[in-house]
Amino acid sequence: MLPLEYLPALPELILAGCICLLLLVDLFISDKWRDLTYLLAIATLLATAFGVMTVMASTGPGTLEVFAGSFVSDPLASFLKSLSLITLAVIFVYSRAYLRDQEYYKGEYYLLSLFALLGIQVMVSAGSMLTMYLGLEMLSLALYGLVAFDRDSPMAAEAAMKYFVLGAIASGCLLYGISVIYGVTGSVTLTEVSASLASGRGDDLAVLAGLALIIVGVAFKFGGVPFHMWLPDVYAGAPMSVTLLIGTVPKLAAFALMLRVVSDGLAPLAIHWELVLAFVGVASLALGNVVAIAQTNVKRMLAYSTIGHVGFILLGFSTASRDGTEAALFYTVVYVIMAAAAFGTLILLGRRGDEADQLDDLRGLNQRSPWFAAMLLLVMVSMIGIPPLAGFYAKWWVLAALIDAGHIGLALAAVVFSVVGAFYYLRVIKLMYFDGAQSNSALRSGADLRAVLSANALLVLGIGLFPDALIELCARALG
Repeated sequence: MLPLEYLPALPELILAGCICLLLLVDLFISDKWRDLTYLLAIATLLATAFGVMTVMASTGPGTLEVFAGSFVSDPLASFLKSLSLITLAVIFVYSRAYLRDQEYYKGEYYLLSLFALLGIQVMVSAGSMLTMYLGLEMLSLALYGLVAFDRDSPMAAEAAMKYFVLGAIASGCLLYGISVIYGVTGSVTLTEVSASLASGRGDDLAVLAGLALIIVGVAFKFGGVPFHMWLPDVYAGAPMSVTLLIGTVPKLAAFALMLRVVSDGLAPLAIHWELVLAFVGVASLALGNVVAIAQTNVKRMLAYSTIGHVGFILLGFSTASRDGTEAALFYTVVYVIMAAAAFGTLILLGRRGDEADQLDDLRGLNQRSPWFAAMLLLVMVSMIGIPPLAGFYAKWWVLAALIDAGHIGLALAAVVFSVVGAFYYLRVIKLMYFDGAQSNSALRSGADLRAVLSANALLVLGIGLFPDALIELCARALG
């Protein structure tokens, strides 16, 4: 029987144990039997999911703090852990054929992805700044290795180096900010930090300096302007399956980082960070949507699109309200679903030895596969924010939260830049339906990829038609 002190960490213990086991087993698996590594990785996700459900059944809807308050089990942690497990399973399904075709089918991809997941799991349950930082570094180190996964690619090596150097600077800023807050409050536990700041220390110059450094680190992990420099290069330089991973699951960890550390832990300083997040949010919307128009590489276009979407999430946090936080969570979940479908379609379009990373590769997709052209159409229209798709409700809830908080100007700016961003999404639709195909060859992929990708894209429509279920889940997750 697992002691109560360790029960909330059961998913992490299972995941860490399975990673060690898979690491040993993979040494004896030849490339001929590489599918076994894939199946063991899926089994690891299932075992971890069992751990999450066990914790949910044991702790209920309440909050349980263990390890001197440094680790928290609550509905938000369970929700984000479950979503990250499902998303990574989908990524594995999308990536298997791609890895085989591009001759990247190695056990390291699955092991590093699982290590990244372990970092995410630690982050979403962090009750202290130190635990959050440890999870963040575990995630970051795994991603650095994944970006450089193609050892023979100069672009991948350059992207990994940029990511590593800039990531180290951002991590240093975050750690230094944490140390300053610790020096003032005498604690790194988020509840104690919040209580200490609420007692009257929120206007100290040292506290404001620590807050500024922490926001720099958090904004970098989100990819918000002006800390976005790494994102387009990493998206474009990494293999498509790695770009798929970076563009989805870590966004859940970034949300947890923002919520746990800034929105909750530094809540007494809201009067100071509201304006900063509003500025970063609007700047991200402006730069992301405008610069994306000039891109011809579809991965770079989606990278700048990500920056624009991050702007909406940050605007939700900038309200410092319960409605804004719920809207930000809803937007994050919807974005992860849309991004997974978009990158999954690009993987489907790829050919042996060649990625579908140019906009021209989308020409005439409707002639080659009307069904998957329709699936990508759903995703693009949803990213624009047209009803009745999920992206519309995601933007609507953020705009409603801004208006309720009295930020009419921010809401108008968000609407304007969303209209600007519609151009490059419509360009993708135009290429698919109105341009001639460069190749008439049929799309070749496994039944599992086609089925999961179809379900992924249709989920965007399903959430748009019936948004109340996900809205209620988000509300329950935030307690």
